Amino acid sequence: MFNIVLLEPEIPFNTGNIGRTCVATGTRLHLIRPLGFELDDKHIKRSGLDYWQKVDLNIYDDLSDFLSKNPEIRNGKLLNGVNYHENLQEKAGAAGHIEIALPAEEKAVKAAKADLYYATTKCEKCYSEASFKDGDYIMFGKESAGIPEEILEADKEHCIRIPMLKEERSLNLSNSAAIILYEALRQIKFVGLETQGHMHRIFAGLETQGHMHRI
Repeated sequence: MFNIVLLEPEIPFNTGNIGRTCVATGTRLHLIRPLGFELDDKHIKRSGLDYWQKVDLNIYDDLSDFLSKNPEIRNGKLLNGVNYHENLQEKAGAAGHIEIALPAEEKAVKAAKADLYYATTKCEKCYSEASFKDGDYIMFGKESAGIPEEILEADKEHCIRIPMLKEERSLNLSNSAAIILYEALRQIKFVGLETQGHMHRIFAGLETQGHMHRI
């Protein structure tokens, strides 16, 4: 199971669309506060349709909270010392940084085996060059600014981008999440997903008219 992480998402429509994609692919959705909307926002429900109530949803107060509750992320420790947001200044204290403390009990239970990737336009590595494995996390930043550069600088190896024309700024957040998630799913051969379908109305009509021929 893959994990989509939205860092401070601002637009409910995008989060609703991503939630629907997560349900359809058996993917967990992680939201890191502050959020630009309420979770009972009608726009989320409208874009997520009846899928939203099925989302495997996890919500965190901040990046530190997210990392401490998901200690299986092996490269999360690289974010120790990263102070990326004005709201974290008080927590940073005199040292000017945030320490990510992982509970010893959790570390003993969960082996650090997942990787956290950062989707951004500010890097050179294409998303198709990443070697995704089941259980990995893919983070996307807020619509207006993306993932803070302090985070990207701390772990350049896991930064990935979607190719686009040089003069264009970015793609829609929900589209970007779908593009990268499906590449990750492709790499693990869409395990657990139905890869074949069939037409319903045409086949049903042919059967009714007695025109179905088995080969």
